[in-house]
Amino acid sequence: METRNHHDTQVLIVGAGPVGLTLATDLAQRGIRVLIAETRHRGEPPNVKCNHVAARTMEILRRLGVAKTVRNAGLPADYPNDVAYRTSFTGEELSRIEIPARQDRVTDRQQPDTGAPDTWWPTPEPPHRINQIYLEPLLFAHAGQTPGVTILNRTRIDRFEQDGDGVTAYGENIDTGESLIVRADYLIGCDGGRSAVRKQIGAKLSGTDVVGRVQSTYFRAPSLIKLQKHERAWATFSLNPRRSGNVYAIDGKETWLVHNYLRADEEDFEAVDRDWALRQILGVGPDFEYEILSKEDWVGRRLVADKFRDRRVFICGDASHLWIPMAGYGMNAGIADAMNLSWQLAARIHGWGGEHVLDGYETERMPITGQVSHFAMNHAIALQKEREGVPAGIEEPGEAGERARAAAGKALYDLNVRQYCCAGLNFGYYYDASPLIAYDGEKQPAYGMDTFTPSTVPGCRTPHLWLDDGRSLYDAMGPEFTLLRLDTSVDVTPIVDAARRRGLPLVVLDVKSAGAAGLYKEALVLSRPDQHVAWRGNAAPRDALALVDRVRGALPMAAPEAGMPSRLPAEASVA
Repeated sequence: METRNHHDTQVLIVGAGPVGLTLATDLAQRGIRVLIAETRHRGEPPNVKCNHVAARTMEILRRLGVAKTVRNAGLPADYPNDVAYRTSFTGEELSRIEIPARQDRVTDRQQPDTGAPDTWWPTPEPPHRINQIYLEPLLFAHAGQTPGVTILNRTRIDRFEQDGDGVTAYGENIDTGESLIVRADYLIGCDGGRSAVRKQIGAKLSGTDVVGRVQSTYFRAPSLIKLQKHERAWATFSLNPRRSGNVYAIDGKETWLVHNYLRADEEDFEAVDRDWALRQILGVGPDFEYEILSKEDWVGRRLVADKFRDRRVFICGDASHLWIPMAGYGMNAGIADAMNLSWQLAARIHGWGGEHVLDGYETERMPITGQVSHFAMNHAIALQKEREGVPAGIEEPGEAGERARAAAGKALYDLNVRQYCCAGLNFGYYYDASPLIAYDGEKQPAYGMDTFTPSTVPGCRTPHLWLDDGRSLYDAMGPEFTLLRLDTSVDVTPIVDAARRRGLPLVVLDVKSAGAAGLYKEALVLSRPDQHVAWRGNAAPRDALALVDRVRGALPMAAPEAGMPSRLPAEASVA
């Protein structure tokens, strides 16, 4: 006789990868009950992928209370995070992008600017190199210890139904066959590139199905680290006429991941002899011994779903977008999705979020997803051209060989420093057409992969400051909305009263920082829970209730016709 296991929760998350775990932790810290359904066994490792945690993600992990744990894991503390370019892993070095080891990162003050491309970041949390096999267990443990989070391993969700009050999901325990019913207010699909949730809501992926194929091998070789002629590096790009690829240090001791980039006519992962290609990339002979731990072959794509939501069901991360893993932005963009959605869901569930608050997720995140996916694809195409155009004499001795190596090294450095030191992708993106932001007519500054201009233009990231008392601005801000006051003589009572009337959680922070003058031109800046600017001005707006209704999602985007401007004046006196 069939038995059924019933669960009631506020949010059901399908998938316990980094995106689902971070989303669950954030929701729970906002007072939301969360259940995660995960098909893998508890403790079962993920694939060996995503070697980079971006600065914006580290900021999120700091707020969730797990950044220090994550930063203390991964490569050894003194292991250079550099990216090296060589004729082979054991060959001649062409150039090197210097990136500090984790022992040289600082998180309690501004990172000293040494002139290297990855030493100055406008954040309390610079990026961190750690493979997902080490990162995910830390996030899993932290989520599991967070009150309000329940994780069901070996659990598959097969289908779901929606009604006006919630979602009913049906699944089973994979090991026992026991049926499962989950009743939730909302369901979030964080179930990866083959997402069953995406398929059931009718979302379709479109874009470029194949940008490139990579024969990827995870292996153990304790002797390899000592065969190098040059200083260690987190990533070593091998460029020679026979084979080009990337070698990543996984544990900094004996485990490695090699990407062998297949050529256009090599359409099968076994089209090239794996052992031969690996030895060409490493520059080792037939006597070199290694042990294959797993084959991690993958196809680079640029695919984005045509919708991220169907009523009470949403998709995040790889479920909504797939692209070549340049700059580590698959996982990091997924976590950004999750943090955008999390505060909006919590607002709606707690009752202070208006009926349009959840419209912000797709409206804000879909354009960013498209932008980042094009950055990644275009960079991958440029790299492919470099691999296909290896100078014939790059390995030759003498002056001609030196010239070839110098030219190749400069070209590789100039091309790749942008993706490995990608401040623009971290801090430059903005939301320019959101129903949750009160715009004032000023356009947000343009940004590139590695370039951006800090700005308080609504929709931009709230610029980070180190306060005069030594704290990070982000540490001093509240978990929900924070009204930053740069001039204590400005009366903020109308905004505070309006927030109280609508139930919008708000704290006022008087900012005292020597660095504020160059970044904050207005006396007041309203920062959202995801640290994007919702509004700014030199005085409270004439209609503070209208402002609060705008940022909490009580007003539709087509507000002018409804009698409420979506773009509030930047400067308005109190009536």
